[in-house]
Amino acid sequence: MKFGVVVFPGSNCDRDVAYVTRDLLGQPTRMVWHQDTDIDDLDAIIVPGGFSYGDYLRCGAIARFSPVMQQVVAHAQKGKLVLGICNGFQVLTEAGLLPGILTRNRDLHFICDRVPLKVESHNSPWTQAYNTGEVITLPIAHGEGRFYADKATLSEIEDKGQVVLRYAGENPNGSLNNIAGICNRQGNVVGMMPHPERASDPVIGGDDGLRLFKGLLEKVVALA
Repeated sequence: MKFGVVVFPGSNCDRDVAYVTRDLLGQPTRMVWHQDTDIDDLDAIIVPGGFSYGDYLRCGAIARFSPVMQQVVAHAQKGKLVLGICNGFQVLTEAGLLPGILTRNRDLHFICDRVPLKVESHNSPWTQAYNTGEVITLPIAHGEGRFYADKATLSEIEDKGQVVLRYAGENPNGSLNNIAGICNRQGNVVGMMPHPERASDPVIGGDDGLRLFKGLLEKVVALA
């Protein structure tokens, strides 16, 4: 499987993701500059965390207009795989690939911590290595991670089973319904505020996040 990691001015978790896909899992991985428009060779696109364009206007609002994002949208519409992590989740909502928005944390503070998360669905290719109801631990690091959607949209997300992760302990940021991650209806696009790439090597304290990437590869091998 060939991975592409999008790099915006201000991305700072791009190399962390590449370390997981390329070095830990041994998969071909290409860093995709935000002005690139040729991603046809890639199987999975990851939009990493960081501060795209400084996020001075609104998180992800400027990155959404980068040339590469038109191709990411087309990639997703073909049923190919897309994952947005933290700032990447914000970019995917701004691009219209996922419903809802991410707003300032409830207490208006930047939060950096490890949190327990309940897996709500393993129907997405990205979450299939987990069991529904399982509690995992992943790091979070964000100032605008409060998931919000209007009542009708929130109800639709819940009814269609699009919530993939919820905060299992104390809600750190005030996200509605404790939502930490969602997918589109097809399940090929996932956005999540927690950082699975920061929990992929036991050397740094845990590997609950590695299963997200390994499960994807196991699915590909099974189909082959």
